[in-house]
Amino acid sequence: MTDQATPPPAGAQPTPPPRPGDSVPSEGLDPTQVFASPPPPPGQQGATAQSASQAGGQPPAAEPPQDQGPPPPPPGTQATKEMGYDDEDLRVLGEVKDYRFGDISSKLTNDNIVVPAHPEAKFDEQQFLNLLRGSISLTRDEKWRIIQAIPKLSQFQLDELQKILDEERRKFSELSPKHLLQLQKLEQKHADDWRDLQAITVQDQAKKTEGAQADEIRKQLGL
Repeated sequence: MTDQATPPPAGAQPTPPPRPGDSVPSEGLDPTQVFASPPPPPGQQGATAQSASQAGGQPPAAEPPQDQGPPPPPPGTQATKEMGYDDEDLRVLGEVKDYRFGDISSKLTNDNIVVPAHPEAKFDEQQFLNLLRGSISLTRDEKWRIIQAIPKLSQFQLDELQKILDEERRKFSELSPKHLLQLQKLEQKHADDWRDLQAITVQDQAKKTEGAQADEIRKQLGL
């Protein structure tokens, strides 16, 4: 279990959580600082919601809308009403063509996204980042803060986070075709946010390198 953050005094303004590029303690970000404010419950009950709460205070995955239609057919397969699709499904499929949820994030990379050391937990870092970058319910800043909190997350918390993110991806993938246009727009926005995180990380590393070089020069000059 992680230490709980001390609540602010009555009447005091809560300290805003750090943003990408801000300094983070060497031991990692406190998990209770991951979310700027508690999101509404996602509708998940039982162990999943409880474990998400333990993993940082709030469940990160949004609950997809209720949907009774069949999931999109594989790319290249002609959808028909005999397969259970309605006019709206067929119209949207005609617009998005071979796009399916996850296509955009699958073309991204994890380059320059630095995962802090996590001696207390073992997991596939690239797989975790793949799930994180594909989430359309987490904001850019929340994804960054989750990464910074990794050193303080237990094995159980990390395992549960991955389960929740994987479940989110599966549920959105199974929505009927009528949702694909909205999903495509959301996925593109989150892809742009991920690229933004990569650029911020590069800039931050450059600043640290410049600072270290300046310190070395001052040391050599005896300043």
